Amino acid sequence: MDRMSSPIPARIAQLRQAMTAQRLAAYLVPSADPHLSEYLPGRWQGRRWLSGFNGSVGTLVVTQDFAGLWADSRYWVQAEAELAGTGIELMKIPAVGGSQHIDWLAANVPAGKTVGVDGAVLGLAMGRTLDAALQANNIAIRTDIDLLDSVWPDRPSLPISAIYEHLPPYATQSRAERLALVRKEMMAKGAQYHFVSTVDDLAWLFNLRGDDVSYNPVFIAHALIGMGSATLFLAEGKVPADVAAALAKDRVTIAAYAEASPALAALPAHSTLLLDPRRITLGLRQAVAPGVKVVEAINPSTFAKSRKSSAEAQYVRAAMEQDGAALCEFFSWLEGALGKERVTEVTIDEQICAARARRPGFVSPSFATIAGFKGNGAMPHYRATEESHAVIEGNGLLLIDSGGQYLGGTTDITRVVPVGSITAAEKRDFTLVLKGMIALSMVQFPRGTASPRLDAIARAPIWAGGVDYGHGTGHGVGYFLNVHEGPQSISPGTMPEPHTAMELGMITSNEPGIYRPGRWGVRIENLVLNVPAETNEFGEFIKFETLTLCPIDTRCIDKTLLRADEVAWLNDYHAMVKTRLESLVEGPAKNWLYARTAAI
Repeated sequence: MDRMSSPIPARIAQLRQAMTAQRLAAYLVPSADPHLSEYLPGRWQGRRWLSGFNGSVGTLVVTQDFAGLWADSRYWVQAEAELAGTGIELMKIPAVGGSQHIDWLAANVPAGKTVGVDGAVLGLAMGRTLDAALQANNIAIRTDIDLLDSVWPDRPSLPISAIYEHLPPYATQSRAERLALVRKEMMAKGAQYHFVSTVDDLAWLFNLRGDDVSYNPVFIAHALIGMGSATLFLAEGKVPADVAAALAKDRVTIAAYAEASPALAALPAHSTLLLDPRRITLGLRQAVAPGVKVVEAINPSTFAKSRKSSAEAQYVRAAMEQDGAALCEFFSWLEGALGKERVTEVTIDEQICAARARRPGFVSPSFATIAGFKGNGAMPHYRATEESHAVIEGNGLLLIDSGGQYLGGTTDITRVVPVGSITAAEKRDFTLVLKGMIALSMVQFPRGTASPRLDAIARAPIWAGGVDYGHGTGHGVGYFLNVHEGPQSISPGTMPEPHTAMELGMITSNEPGIYRPGRWGVRIENLVLNVPAETNEFGEFIKFETLTLCPIDTRCIDKTLLRADEVAWLNDYHAMVKTRLESLVEGPAKNWLYARTAAI
């Protein structure tokens, strides 16, 4: 981008003027909102607006003579392109969730100076780390100011679209039952109140859904739960009369979104409040009245929603069948269209969304489709646009990562297919990734195993090939909720703490990869469900049930690299896919299914 044509330098200059007026030596802009969401409503896309970097994760730091964007390896190629000409330097960090920007601030801001950040969007845990690092170097911190309000003239307002109920049969547990479950945990911890900000927790807990955030059926709100009643804090006009009446039956009242902080400040002295320090902002924690005792523990709803019931698992299986049928239709179209009509990465997004939209229970995509051909596939979070995309022609690997939101579940799948002829090196990488994915698929482990410890199982075959990848192997997946949820995470960047334990009913992605910058990327992803394996004198064991139903393209495999048990797993998987999907497709889609599930 030409610096003269970019609006970013002028925006950074405006921010610096505002910093000078507030006597700030540095200003920190995280990728966050007051709910610590992964996908942000427009109002809190400040880091994107100020920097021009469109990745979902990154931290901007601005001083009077420096501006830097900290991003992990998933975004390096994208960030270098999007930051070109802006005057903002890309600061490469090795892992997701790193705090290297804090180290930089502590080392580069002079003692006696002040760093500013909006405490309303700064996570409590990160805020504590920042405060400790700065105080150790005699640097002050201000968290009571949002400079974006003064420099962003057309800043979006709060989302105002209406919420709606997630109803039976897909809602398999009532709102009253879920509130009772949370109150039982509150009692166990001696708390009379519990404050929740994470939007997927709220959607699950109150059996409500919305569309305030792209791709995730959630709504912007906070909740204060007492032992006999609860209050939802939302923007005005978001609650239809029938929904308000249904909530009132469960003693849930509605209040203005801005009243959340005053409600915390008004809690009775000597009462006890349960808060999750990983899922609340510094600003909200500071709002709690001084006389209130705070118990810090994971939100009970975070654990509860991660463990899908047997009824929910059945609806997820049905959603996977519909999703798999849609993918059969899409891939049969793709193979027929290549070489005969103009197909681009944007076309793929359009066609795959259209195929899903024809399926019963479909609501929306679960994230922006990633369709990356050749070198674009080497960027794990690549996004084709009308202005910048590749035409699918010639020879190479095409990576497609996509998913759908259904009333009975959330899907997330990655497949790689050959276009034209592919090289032995491409087949080798594909097969190494497949070996890693199969290794994790076949694993059996004790119940309660910390999920990060499973990561190396998928990496081992890839490491054996002298390769590695820079993202986690698996994330939790919601039930018609966020495509990324916790508390489990199969990732080397996650500490193996007690709250990361694997429990029955959890749904997690299994998605190792290999990325060759500028050449190709390979990622193969299925979703898996934690189910019982066996119980013996060593305790309970868990295994994975593969939920995703879509063929893995055997044309990309170097069979000489596969062991007999790996071939058997793949053939068994394809036999299951064929059996589960053949009655849901017809014509070219059925022919494609039969061809791609043939045993090797």
